[in-house]
Amino acid sequence: MGAHLVRTIPWPGTSQADVEPLITREWLITNGLGGYASGTVSGVITRRYHGLLIAALPPPLGRTLMFSHLSEQLRLPDRRTWRLAGEEFVGGLLDFEGTRFLTEFRLETGLPVWRYDVTGFVIEKRVLMPHLQNTVHITYSLVSGDGTLRLKLRPSLHLRSHDDPINRPIQEPYVLTAVEDRIEVSAGSELPALRMFVHGQRKAFTVEGKIISQLHYRSEQSRGYESSGQLWSPGYFAVDLARGMDATLVASTERWDTIRDLAPGDGLAAERERRTRLLFAAHADAREGMAAELVLAADQFIIRPRGRAEDVRARAEGDEIRTIIAGYHWFTDWGRDTMIGLEGLTLTTGRYTEAGYILRTFSHYIHDGLIPNLFPERQRGGLYHTADATLWFFHALHRYLLATDDRETLRFILPKLADIVGHHLRGTRFGIGVDPGDGLLRQGEEGYQLTWMDAKVDNWVVTPRRGKAGEINALWHNALKLMEDWVRREQGDDDARPYAEHAAKAREAFNRRFWNSELNYCWDVVDGEQGNDGACRPNQLLAISLDHPVLDQDRWGPVLEVVREKLLTPVGLRSLAPGHPDYKPKYFGDLRSRDAAYHQGTVWAWLIGPFVDAWLKVHPGDMGSARRFLEGFNAHLNEACIGSVSEVFDSESPFMPRGCVAQAWSVAEVLRCWVRTEEKSERKSAEFGDLHPRL
Repeated sequence: MGAHLVRTIPWPGTSQADVEPLITREWLITNGLGGYASGTVSGVITRRYHGLLIAALPPPLGRTLMFSHLSEQLRLPDRRTWRLAGEEFVGGLLDFEGTRFLTEFRLETGLPVWRYDVTGFVIEKRVLMPHLQNTVHITYSLVSGDGTLRLKLRPSLHLRSHDDPINRPIQEPYVLTAVEDRIEVSAGSELPALRMFVHGQRKAFTVEGKIISQLHYRSEQSRGYESSGQLWSPGYFAVDLARGMDATLVASTERWDTIRDLAPGDGLAAERERRTRLLFAAHADAREGMAAELVLAADQFIIRPRGRAEDVRARAEGDEIRTIIAGYHWFTDWGRDTMIGLEGLTLTTGRYTEAGYILRTFSHYIHDGLIPNLFPERQRGGLYHTADATLWFFHALHRYLLATDDRETLRFILPKLADIVGHHLRGTRFGIGVDPGDGLLRQGEEGYQLTWMDAKVDNWVVTPRRGKAGEINALWHNALKLMEDWVRREQGDDDARPYAEHAAKAREAFNRRFWNSELNYCWDVVDGEQGNDGACRPNQLLAISLDHPVLDQDRWGPVLEVVREKLLTPVGLRSLAPGHPDYKPKYFGDLRSRDAAYHQGTVWAWLIGPFVDAWLKVHPGDMGSARRFLEGFNAHLNEACIGSVSEVFDSESPFMPRGCVAQAWSVAEVLRCWVRTEEKSERKSAEFGDLHPRL
């Protein structure tokens, strides 16, 4: 239906020196359950998380690496053979024969496609995960060239949790059952069997088990982890490939009847149609170009989790369960990331029903006036050590109500929100509670990281920020003002009055206590362990950017100017201004080194959202400047994970992407602000195909 949205990366390189970008560029597809497939464009696995099928299994299993790598060998009609896949071994040995034939990598409506030219035979490979299945289809097509090719596909695997170290021993023995062209691999009673077979002509499987040793995972090495591992291969599939006669390897943990009922061509057509519907559902300004790509990237984070503690009760109340994965590859769903990202991921994309599901899902997990900070991998419940995620919940609900006017959801959640405010006024866990003297919210307990600046290594909380943090109190004031409005509309003025009084008290104290007249910006923390903290951080933007700004308007301009001068970069905002003793220019190395830099200068993409919002409050109507702050992300879509936005970047040029290669709130805030800054006067109507040009 119309033209596909395509991002193309031509590849003319042939020398080994040229392949470096193919190792650092990655791709990602997901299945709507939390499962995924991901790797490098070169085919070399560099992370413990890389694989062709990471299945999302119910707790206590969690996301499990079922299918790691595929070695591809092509036999031409003249009987010459060539390899397409790549591998890297300990000692720097690179087996990259296939890269000499690669002419192009592209995303077609978000789906990865490789094009190879092997001595005149042009072959395309596609990787697809059918929606809501732990299944992967790897399809090969002969685009041009006469004759029949023979494709030899050797799968290799290491059945383990996706975040287990790569040197974890392979649990022997894997049990292989092979019947004609299909196989099952089992590893004990806990894991489901991995089922594999090939669609195509003259297909066969040959049992030829072997261990592939001394594989080098370079990204693991750069992150300070064990970097040498091994995989086990059960044998290989063989199948013919000719024009009009595709070949598809299918791997899955689903039942055989489920797997075989979906023909590869039907699976591709269904997924293309689903993605077309996603684009049509999105905001009118998010159906073309970079915004449309981000709509498809946003889809990767919205999932249906399995086996959570409150799922049964939620479904009994008529809800479906939805949540948001914070980032790929290692994050699960986090409360803070979900609430910050909800608008961009679900409202800008027109997924209003799922937005409601997400909000109600989290409402079922409120305990002691807090929503979960995160749901750990392989566990059924959440952890609650957060001072701000619950306050972001109010913000997310407000944006949802502006988009939907869903009063039923408001009435369902409103008593829970009143309970949250009550717990904060009385004091709840982790030292979170209002100081009755000034009405400001304080937080902090030894050994816990409670704000979004939450790095912790062993017992070292890198940025504890105990006391009264600026953004926490901006969010607290915003929550109180929202409650005042909601309660007034639902229950009347008398019930709303206490919220108004608490908000007024907090606002007066904030402007009196947080304004640093010498530096002309806000203290980051007041009443901290070392007194007031004057570090220049982006947190103060929330005192301007939220719907109910707590900072007096005459101070917005000075704050924005300082933040623009010291913190703004082409790909987000620094977490700490250069010149501070704790400032770190790069985010790299082992865990301790990375966490020491995580919020000490490292650039965060999501912060561009509050900056753009604050900019447009200080400079209303200046869409041109606001859009220019976002333009660096267009180039970034060709870096790291193609078509998505990274979690963090180095704080100095060239601002190397770091952390998760695809981060939910990064995608959400860039998409939301891109749509917000669209110049409406320049828009033209067009047919669907014209809205999605080749990039």
